[in-house]
Amino acid sequence: MKATLYEIQTFLHKINSSNIFQWSIIAVIIISALLIGAKTHNLPDDVVTILSILDHGITIFFVIELSIRFITYKDKRNFFKSGWNIFDTIIVIGSLIPAGGSGVLLARLLRVFRVLRLVSMVPELRLLINALLKAIPRMGYIALLMFVIFYIYAAVGSIMFSAVNSVLWGDVSISMLTLFRVATFEDWTDVMYETMAVHPMSWIYYLSFIFLTAFIFLNMMVGTVLEVMGKEHENFRAESHGETGEEGQPASRAQIDKLEKELAEIKQLLLNQQKT
Repeated sequence: MKATLYEIQTFLHKINSSNIFQWSIIAVIIISALLIGAKTHNLPDDVVTILSILDHGITIFFVIELSIRFITYKDKRNFFKSGWNIFDTIIVIGSLIPAGGSGVLLARLLRVFRVLRLVSMVPELRLLINALLKAIPRMGYIALLMFVIFYIYAAVGSIMFSAVNSVLWGDVSISMLTLFRVATFEDWTDVMYETMAVHPMSWIYYLSFIFLTAFIFLNMMVGTVLEVMGKEHENFRAESHGETGEEGQPASRAQIDKLEKELAEIKQLLLNQQKT
């Protein structure tokens, strides 16, 4: 009996690790996305029936794929410690909700999120998402500083320009919305020229605000993401090449260079011994 279970697990592991099966999963996810888009159109009843059958088939395929992945997982107790496994499980369970009755809206929404499974299947996309998630704490401090700048400029704008246009500068909250429009360059010159008709030097207000938000803080955001993404790429490269440091963590570039230098020294010593 144990030998039979081992053979089944070995067979399922070969299926799960095969490139054909992985590409099949990606193809099914893409087909699922196309089905979601097709259902938003007015289609004949026969086509709707065919799409419903395909949708059920896709759901069954996802259930089988997740079951195979769970069976072939080395340590099943740690299966749900992976955020991607939890994410895929929630999406698959959500797809099992019947599309009829009061849960029709919830079922349709959860089926839309099946497209996100493409992220969990492609390692490069997972790398990008992990980098963005790890960059959020640093980006949070930058966003907090941006909010302070927005609030200061909004207060100043409300005090100076409320008499010019109360719709855009009536209070601090409305002024912050107006400044967001300025920061995204959405017809911001119309806003500037309107206030310059009353306050000719108000262009300094707008240019200094754009310089701080669009040029400095935005570049700080991009730089933070790129820095974290570079570290994630380095870790991914180290893991893919089996280069691990202490406690199973990916080795740093400095550790790798040190090992290469030590190997070169050992090689040189061996060559010297052979010559003598």
